[in-house]
Amino acid sequence: MAVLPIRPIPFFANKNQAFWRLQFAGWGGAMLLRAMSAIANDQPLAFLILVLIATITGFSISLLLSVIYRQLMTQRPFVTWGTTAMLLPFAVGLHAFIDAWVISLYRAESETSFTQLFIGVFYLDATLLGAWSALYYAINFFIQIEEQNDRLIRLENQATTAQLAMLRYQLNPHFLFNTLNSISTLVLLKQTEPANAMLSRLSSFLRYTLINEPSARVTVAQEVETLKLYLGIERMRFEERLRTTFAIDPSTRHALLPSLLLQPLVENAIKYAVGAQESGAEIRIETQLVDQILRITVSDTGPGLKSNTAGHRLSGVTYDAGEPVSTGVGLANIRERLEQAYSEQHLFETIEPPEGGFAVVIEIPFENRELTDNAPEFPKAATAAN
Repeated sequence: MAVLPIRPIPFFANKNQAFWRLQFAGWGGAMLLRAMSAIANDQPLAFLILVLIATITGFSISLLLSVIYRQLMTQRPFVTWGTTAMLLPFAVGLHAFIDAWVISLYRAESETSFTQLFIGVFYLDATLLGAWSALYYAINFFIQIEEQNDRLIRLENQATTAQLAMLRYQLNPHFLFNTLNSISTLVLLKQTEPANAMLSRLSSFLRYTLINEPSARVTVAQEVETLKLYLGIERMRFEERLRTTFAIDPSTRHALLPSLLLQPLVENAIKYAVGAQESGAEIRIETQLVDQILRITVSDTGPGLKSNTAGHRLSGVTYDAGEPVSTGVGLANIRERLEQAYSEQHLFETIEPPEGGFAVVIEIPFENRELTDNAPEFPKAATAAN
């Protein structure tokens, strides 16, 4: 899509500049209309001087009114509208008095009295200043509402970003502690090469999670590469007990999803499927495109919901030395992230397939983004985990 060479600037981005533009345009237009009306009524050209003086008078009085109105807008409605109702007739009367006086000087020989001239111009001046006052209040109230909406949107975005950051940063500690314990064990056993490899992969994984914004969305391809890096670390702990299969539909590779959305699901499967069985388990990550809906399925061949830890698996409770410890991290975390990102436009479902095991199905709106130079960089160690 073509990009405009000049970025448009909102008209009210600079309120002071916008006021003067509207002020000159409005009173200039009023002067032009009155001048054209005078010419159409066969008034002499000298009458245009009266039109100019009347315009300057109205322009000046409106400047005084703007200063007063600006202060009144911060008051209670009763004070604002009550004071305006008393002030506006006075301003119109002053405008009409000056106009009538100037006209009486111009028509010194006319039999029309000053009172008649005053009443004659009063209605025209009342229309001009009344319309000006209505527009002034309408525009400024509109600007106030827009500013309040912008502040509210910024606050909501900040709250959402903060909550997403809190939810995502809950994911790392448990995995980090297990990995560091494994590294410590390898060091004690003097297995320096595996310990160094695990440290390298851990540093790459943590670097990726830190440089990526908590509220950022990445492509399925990027999420899969990150999962492979994570699984490469876990495979060094579980070895052949951890088996993985990726079934990624090519049409979904550039689909967007929240960063690190699938990592806790895989961690959940490792904890309750691979770790719960001596023979281990297979974890399958599958993506499909179904009618502009991205469907993601993370399943395992573990004991499913028949084990003693089934309730804890669903509630996000982990085990340490045989005792349950509530962490608040698990499937509930994923539900909250999806709620924050997609509101009601998503599906999160846990199922127990007929063949056994456990599966989580996620459906979110399909958003396609081709890989660009600005996409988050893959950790180089990710390619080492297959």
